[in-house]
Amino acid sequence: MAEEKKKTRILAVDDMKVNLDLISQVLGQMEDSIVVTASDGKTAIRKAKANQFDLILLDVMMPEMDGFAVCKTLKNDTMTREVPVIFLTALSDPQNIQKAFHAGAVDYISKPFSREELLSRVSLHVRLKQNMDELIKAKKEAEAAADAKAIFLANMSHEIRTPMNGIIGTVDILKRTPLNEEQYEYISIIESSGESLLTIINDILDYSKIEAGRVDLEHIRFSISNELTNIMRMLQVVAGKKGLKLEMNLPKDIPDKVIGDPVRLKQIIINLVNNAIKFTEEGKITLSLQLKEQNKLKDALFLFRVTDTGIGIPEEGQKRLFQSFSQVDKSTTRKYGGTGLGLAICKNLSEMMGGEIGVESEPGRGSTFWFTANFDLSDEANVSAHSDDIKAKMHCDVVMSVLLVEDNVINQKVATAFLNFLGQKVEIAHNGLEAVEMVKKKHYDIILMDVQMPVMDGLEATETIRRWEEREGNNQDKLIIVAMTANSLPGDRENYLEAGMNDYVSKPFKEEELISVFKKYKKEH
Repeated sequence: MAEEKKKTRILAVDDMKVNLDLISQVLGQMEDSIVVTASDGKTAIRKAKANQFDLILLDVMMPEMDGFAVCKTLKNDTMTREVPVIFLTALSDPQNIQKAFHAGAVDYISKPFSREELLSRVSLHVRLKQNMDELIKAKKEAEAAADAKAIFLANMSHEIRTPMNGIIGTVDILKRTPLNEEQYEYISIIESSGESLLTIINDILDYSKIEAGRVDLEHIRFSISNELTNIMRMLQVVAGKKGLKLEMNLPKDIPDKVIGDPVRLKQIIINLVNNAIKFTEEGKITLSLQLKEQNKLKDALFLFRVTDTGIGIPEEGQKRLFQSFSQVDKSTTRKYGGTGLGLAICKNLSEMMGGEIGVESEPGRGSTFWFTANFDLSDEANVSAHSDDIKAKMHCDVVMSVLLVEDNVINQKVATAFLNFLGQKVEIAHNGLEAVEMVKKKHYDIILMDVQMPVMDGLEATETIRRWEEREGNNQDKLIIVAMTANSLPGDRENYLEAGMNDYVSKPFKEEELISVFKKYKKEH
């Protein structure tokens, strides 16, 4: 059945009946229109609130309440403020015209009016109102779709990351037990597959954050040379499996201590070097750094280049490389896998850092991917903990009493095993309510809190614990509560901190992440 066309509803306000009859007669020529009349200001306001009008024609000179007062009242009410008002009056001097627009009118027609002018102007403003209504409706639908997408991504992220935490965590624990060569190989395959799946998940989530404009860059001190050295050391294992060499060319006279976001810088470089390893069968991959620009305001533009001896990329394929969900061709996806999001993410991140990204390549002769990034220069020798040696991160000399709040049995076992390996004393609460009761009975150095749980979730449990601390007068010695959850979408971290948590660790977590948390919140005894 065809949708019935909505009728245009117009309110005409005038204290003279002859004028209302004439207005009704003229506007009656409009297709699918209904004209409602009012002979005074108070009646007009009452009818405007009771009905959804598309337009109001308003006289100025009326008893008790003039048109200017009526218009201001309508514009101050949320129910009627969006309805366009046209003044239709014998007052035509510039001062009154100005007063009408200040009151909120969209147009002004002088009496005696021309029928054609009245019909034309009313038709114009009705169309404008209808177009505006359609735009508002489309905006609301788009926002609803965006909200639905965000909810879907949040749910999928949590549902996928939860079992991934069990898989990757269990594999890491298994590798610490006695294994023969064949068993170790099988475990390594599971680990590699799990890491690949996690990379795909992270790419999708990162892209959704960037697309929504919800990625904020950190502004901390770090050493570029330390970051690049750690990256190459980590990726050397991957390259070594293919018999490839990884080389790094860092000029000694280049500024090293900078202020910026080391995590996002590492993300770009790891993506580019991993791609180079993936598409290179023999030879080497070289990471080089160059100072491109430096000004007196103590900031500098760095040029990073990742060069390989791989398959190369045809010119036509290069044009699509940095587009979302795009690879060189279908055979690339079938043979090498990937989401087609990695380079699009790198492009967005490099632009956020005040730079750009590009590629120089020739089929059969390798490729050079380059990007630039702008960093502030730092004179301080002390740099971020991000520059610590990886082996140092893996050593934990901090022992704490830990309350693990987790409802998933597998995740309980994985996290407990990790914590036991690190020498921590662990007790388990199966939901937020249980955690609250345990905290009231015993002191813990740190709480690792899951978020999505039955009975009482992690946010509610944290808020309950904080209120209890206030009542008990423990504001000076509050418990350390760290979210340990599979939720990792934009705004999650902010919500956790707002609820009273101290920090956040994403599942699947890395051993060094937990060690870093313990060291960060170590208490002096």
